Amino acid sequence: METLKYKVIKSKSQYNSYCKKLETLLENNQSKATKDEIELLTLLIEKWDAEHNSFAEMNPIELIRALLEEHNLKAKDLAEILNVSKGLVSDILNYKKGLSKEIIRTLAQRFSVSQEAFNRPYILSAENALKKEKQAA
Repeated sequence: METLKYKVIKSKSQYNSYCKKLETLLENNQSKATKDEIELLTLLIEKWDAEHNSFAEMNPIELIRALLEEHNLKAKDLAEILNVSKGLVSDILNYKKGLSKEIIRTLAQRFSVSQEAFNRPYILSAENALKKEKQAA
């Protein structure tokens, strides 16, 4: 009987190993078999994330900042990952601009996190300023 290549993730080291494997697979050409492997790893990683991460309490920007820190990335690295300007990344991280659907998809795929984690409502700084003005009036 053939042993399974991947199993349900039961430890942080196994999780990290699967994440590295997924990143490697995503960087290479993707055959049908590779796409199936990517899909399976993504499901296993998402299951672990859902059970072990406190993403539910974070707004999307806090989540991005936590992921950047966890992966030792800077804002300029994020700009390259997202294929956008450093200025746009700065605006996003400073609550001045929202996340587009394409950015959400890219973040979810790159960090193996569900799109829903990045698609939650949060207040932009301009909205904060407008609310304060309305309250003062």
